[in-house]
Amino acid sequence: MIEPGVALIGFALLIGLMALGLHVAFVMFAVSILGALLYLGMPATLEFGTQYWGATNNFVLVAIPLFVLLGELLVRGGFADRMYEALADWLNPLPGGLLHTNIGTSAMFAAVSGSSVATAATIGTVALPAFKQRQYNERLVLGTIAAGATLGILIPPSINMIIYGAMTDTSVGRLYIAGVIPGLVLTGLFMLVIVGACLWRPAFAGTAEESAPFSERLGRLLHLLPPLIVFLIVMGSIYLGWATPTESAALGVMISLILCGFKGTLSLRMLHECFVTTVSITAMIMLITAAAFFLTFVLGLMGVPQALADLVAEIGASEGLMVVILTVFYLILGCFLDALAMIVATIPIVFPLVVALGIDPVWYGIYLVIMAELALITPPVGMNLYVVQGIRKKGLITDVIIGVLPFLAIMFLMILLLWLFPSMVLWLPRLAFD
Repeated sequence: MIEPGVALIGFALLIGLMALGLHVAFVMFAVSILGALLYLGMPATLEFGTQYWGATNNFVLVAIPLFVLLGELLVRGGFADRMYEALADWLNPLPGGLLHTNIGTSAMFAAVSGSSVATAATIGTVALPAFKQRQYNERLVLGTIAAGATLGILIPPSINMIIYGAMTDTSVGRLYIAGVIPGLVLTGLFMLVIVGACLWRPAFAGTAEESAPFSERLGRLLHLLPPLIVFLIVMGSIYLGWATPTESAALGVMISLILCGFKGTLSLRMLHECFVTTVSITAMIMLITAAAFFLTFVLGLMGVPQALADLVAEIGASEGLMVVILTVFYLILGCFLDALAMIVATIPIVFPLVVALGIDPVWYGIYLVIMAELALITPPVGMNLYVVQGIRKKGLITDVIIGVLPFLAIMFLMILLLWLFPSMVLWLPRLAFD
């Protein structure tokens, strides 16, 4: 069995190369092959082909391109802007006005897209023009868009949950349902931040706007039906046991195609754009996933998980101490790694320790997703920060960073709530599946 110190050196090499900007999949392949050659010999190294086939020949992973396509159809179908208008009618009266619409629309779009970066790009494109003629605090506007978009990987369906489930053999259906309550709670906490900030400094919310007549607001609620229908079909089919996550994703794509057809936005050109984007994103995700599976295989043969589990047992670390250590660990990693890279690079090392301590894999999955959300808005590599700044096309990215700081604090509070009240994560999965 390999010494824990050697394993930690290898892990430091893995993270260091990623932090230098090398492609995630390349780094994981390189470190895996180096470890296999040094400690296992050529036969284990030549097992790459078998492991690659085993990693990708997984029905659960078919859901990834389907959910990417689902999000693309709804974005290019023009549903996001109407969703924004409909929610603005009802959220504007709250202290903070249109800022709440950024969070609410992000939460609704997250329920059908599965991607935080896609949510940031979509909501940013729709929302920023709406604030141009209003006197809202610009930093807070940018912060609500960047932070609200992180809900894209917490509220199901989530591509990151699919990858976590495939790598740890955890039920994706359980993960999806487990993310519902934390997603809603985090959405509510984000809105409380806006309320508190605007009560403290009313100028943050600009000037008050008159509400549209009740009949108009009621009529525009129809714009919320398309994403709501897709969400209910996708999650309802899983919750009722009628479909697997992959089958529910296919149902969601079919319904989205029908909705685009009724709206008149379905065309060959639109489908071509959706397919090209879907293939590009899926290829990137699957390459990283295959590399992560090979890394897991090599580490397993080297005995790294068992060595680290024995080390933790010797130290006598408790569950609470391990969560604190992991939170600091992931916070540091999030400053240098993309969210997906952080998840796939650490699961082979950390997951066996989590299981050894008796932490529920579903709870840990939701915790890990929230830490990945933090990585999306943590400088200097937070992807959502750059997406929002790219759409803004003026000023400095420090404005976006300052704007997300209150929401970063709320996400730490959310982690504390998950630890104090684990039933927030585990109640729905037990109700649905046990």
